[in-house]
Amino acid sequence: MTVETKLVECFAGVFPELDRRQIPNASVDSLAEWDSLASLTLVAVVEEEFGIVIDDLELSELGSFAAFHDYLHALGPSKRASSA
Repeated sequence: MTVETKLVECFAGVFPELDRRQIPNASVDSLAEWDSLASLTLVAVVEEEFGIVIDDLELSELGSFAAFHDYLHALGPSKRASSA
């Protein structure tokens, strides 16, 4: 399973009402449901799925699917426990 596919699954778990085709465009600005609790839940789900710990200083930068995707790719496969 690719990083993108796993990330879509993470987002689908946190935002079940969101159509999977919309997930790659999801952001704090585009989803009313994406509040602080949803952010914390999403971070926890992503950390669990990828076997990583996201630094608190980077949380404010992770406000979209694209930002999470770029962050995971920047880590590289060696730092992701569930890399694809």
